[in-house]
Amino acid sequence: MFSVAVIEPGKVDFVDIPKPQPGPYDALVKTEISYLCNRTDRKLIEGNFPGIDQYPLLLGHESVGIVEKVGAKVRTFKQGDRTVGGVLLPTPDPKYLSFFGGFSEYILIKDHLTMVQDGIADEQHGWSEYYQIQRVVTDGIPLEVAGLLCTWREVYSAFDDFHLQPGDDILVFGAGPVGLSFVKFAKLLRLGYVGSVDPHEEKRQKAVIMGADHTFTPDDPEIPKLKEILKKPLDSVIDAVGDKRIINMCLPIIKLAGSICVYGVIDEPVIEIKKSKAPLNFNLLIHQYPTREKEARAQEPICTWVREGNLNYKDFISAELPITKIHDAIEMIRSSSVFKVLLRY
Repeated sequence: MFSVAVIEPGKVDFVDIPKPQPGPYDALVKTEISYLCNRTDRKLIEGNFPGIDQYPLLLGHESVGIVEKVGAKVRTFKQGDRTVGGVLLPTPDPKYLSFFGGFSEYILIKDHLTMVQDGIADEQHGWSEYYQIQRVVTDGIPLEVAGLLCTWREVYSAFDDFHLQPGDDILVFGAGPVGLSFVKFAKLLRLGYVGSVDPHEEKRQKAVIMGADHTFTPDDPEIPKLKEILKKPLDSVIDAVGDKRIINMCLPIIKLAGSICVYGVIDEPVIEIKKSKAPLNFNLLIHQYPTREKEARAQEPICTWVREGNLNYKDFISAELPITKIHDAIEMIRSSSVFKVLLRY
């Protein structure tokens, strides 16, 4: 079967690997669509994802497909189910590292719930915390929406990790798919003032559509004055960019015991905090990796929003291409003005 691999930093190609065979707790899934992740996939392709220095590697972690076959002990999934979050772990070809191999023609999902019930949800039996988010997509949820659940569930779960509450006033840096999701979800969850910061006019306009009360360029002189403009400090600042400069820039505009919330990976290994600019008490919350149990629970409320017409997948994508055009898709995401690219199989 085919898969998409980063052969070496900067070089992506199709490769032929063995079709995976499901074990007793696995379901074999034929991929229908996937999304190219602007940040994670791009960093892996460019060779600057923290902690990853082994190539070639199989790419893709946002995919959806149909179950074709289930292992003997699988009880959660059945043939014909649409599922989200399938991967190739371990890879069926040992010469490739898998991160996570979701751009493959076939992928596997693990029956996490049954492994828990059978008392073998542990590393010794091949279990990983990642398997908690491999879920059936309920009826009535469009295929294209199912693929976006990978991003949306992570963002929704971060609201809890960041202790964001109804009525909170926040400023979101970055208006890509993640930043826009923070803006949209903040309004749906009844937070208060929501500002959005991005250098691109198109993205700022999209943030307004999502409900942002005000948009700014990163160098807008009004950002340091927000406390005076709003007549109160912000409860939290969300950094959906991964730029350590945002931390110190925004410390003066958060409230006492307010929070700077960093979503994703900051490339630099050391962060300097200029605490003299900050209130006496403040929180720095770093969210580099999803809390999987919370991410899994996020699927139901998000699907409810979709059914109610509160979320439209078309607001979050810039283009749709066949998987055979993966190189064109990669070129597109190198432009900072592009949102997600949908790849159809």
